[in-house]
Amino acid sequence: MAMSAGTAEGEPMMDINTTPLIDVMLVLLIMFIITIPIQTHAVKLDLPVNQPNQAPPPIDPVKNSITTNAAGQIFWNGTPTDIVTLRQYIDLTKNISPEPELHLQPDPNTRYEVVDNILATVKKAQAEKFGFVGNEAYSTAF
Repeated sequence: MAMSAGTAEGEPMMDINTTPLIDVMLVLLIMFIITIPIQTHAVKLDLPVNQPNQAPPPIDPVKNSITTNAAGQIFWNGTPTDIVTLRQYIDLTKNISPEPELHLQPDPNTRYEVVDNILATVKKAQAEKFGFVGNEAYSTAF
C-alpha cells in the first residue's frame, strides 16, 4: 500500500488513515459469518412401514381395478389402500409381462381432488394400459 508523507515544510498529512477502518470491517465480517446459522434443507418424508404380517399385494396378472367410494377412500381390487401403496402396486404391475390393464372406476360422489391424485400417481408411474370404467354413470350429469 502506498503511503504519502508530509512535505518538507512540516505540514501535517491530510489523508485519512483507512487501515483501522478496514481492520474493523474485516473483524465484523468474520463475526457475521461465524454467527449466521447454517442453513439446513430437510425434506420430511413419511415412509411406509413394512409390516411382516401383511399379505402380499393383491395383483391380478390380467386386469387390476382402482375404485373409490363417496368418502374418498381408494380401493385396489377391492382392498382399501392409500396413495403411496397404490403407487407401489402400480410399480409392481409394470414388472409383469405383459403389463396388466389398469381400470379406474371412481364413485360419482368422490371429490375430484381424490381422483386427480390417483390420475397423477398413474401418470408418474407411467402405466401404459390405463382406462376409465363406468363412464355411462356420468351421462346424465351434464
